[in-house]
Amino acid sequence: MELRSGLLILIAFLFTFFMTYTTTPLVRKFSIKVGAVDIPKDNRRMHSKPIPTMGGLAIFVAFAFGVMAFVPLDSTYVGLLLGALMITIMGMFDDIYDLKAWIKLLVQIGAALVVCFSGIVIKQVTLFDQIIYFGNWAIPITVLWIVAITNTINLIDGLDGLACGISAISSLALLAVSLLSAGNPTVTVIAAVLAGSCLGFLPYNLNPAKIFMGDVGATFLGFVLSVISIQGFFKVNAVVSFVIPFLVLGLPIFDTLFAIIRRVFKGQSPFHADRKHLHHRLVDMGMNQKQSVVLLYAISALLAISAILFAERMFGAAVIVLVVSFVIGCINWFSMKRDHIEMLEKLDAEASEEEQAKKTEEKKPQA
Repeated sequence: MELRSGLLILIAFLFTFFMTYTTTPLVRKFSIKVGAVDIPKDNRRMHSKPIPTMGGLAIFVAFAFGVMAFVPLDSTYVGLLLGALMITIMGMFDDIYDLKAWIKLLVQIGAALVVCFSGIVIKQVTLFDQIIYFGNWAIPITVLWIVAITNTINLIDGLDGLACGISAISSLALLAVSLLSAGNPTVTVIAAVLAGSCLGFLPYNLNPAKIFMGDVGATFLGFVLSVISIQGFFKVNAVVSFVIPFLVLGLPIFDTLFAIIRRVFKGQSPFHADRKHLHHRLVDMGMNQKQSVVLLYAISALLAISAILFAERMFGAAVIVLVVSFVIGCINWFSMKRDHIEMLEKLDAEASEEEQAKKTEEKKPQA
């Protein structure tokens, strides 16, 4: 039975990988045809030439076909697909017409409610083997979680391959937790389908990107990750069940919370766009896109490993991995900060020397 289950997971993964890989070039042509092209018009963009977007459509199509092919469709997972379709359609219009924030928020809430009414709800969490029930707050908390995670993935989609790669790492981590904890087998297959969809798109999205996944991809990935984390991992019989999805999605959650706090303290709207996200800071401090993405992949992977260890009740090892990831992040951060300061000081010194040389030249008596 376990062999058949493992084979099903592998086939589901390979199916969606190759489906995404083969359909992405077609989606790229479609994006150009409908005008879904990201033109660099401000300093938040990290690319210098127009790039087709809407690549997330290929991810959605592969995921939808994968779920329909390998998952027994009851009302629960029909609700997941319907909510994902709503998010995808919204993302397509946003990539073409740049929708208002309140319109996107309403659609996201609507999609989250579809999922809730299909039976996917955070009814309780486990805290040190004590179950905390949410009662009438279950649906509002579920909607908040889905909308929040949907947008956290969208907000980190700032470098080639970053959001897609982190989503792949997160889905593989959720897959591992589900397998090791003997969780919901359907969620395990869905996690494999999502991982295959992400990795099939990644070759086209890595720097230099041939296509972006756009809002249609980033919001879709955030939506599905939030939903499968509810169905499979808030319900895991772990000592601290809610820690698992928070660790798996730790990097985008931290980046989003930091962005909100930063903007509020500056008197700005939490939705105000800026160039202060973690990936922007890494690039501004001297790392190129590839180096920044690899570093963030590494931190995300370490957080994912710690989530798996937590699920297995290996708390000491989980804490050690968390400390290591924190130390690695700090070392890289302060090292880059030091190099950045030294570079600025060097540039200031060179500018001062040039200015002094210019003044000396001006004081020379004319022949």
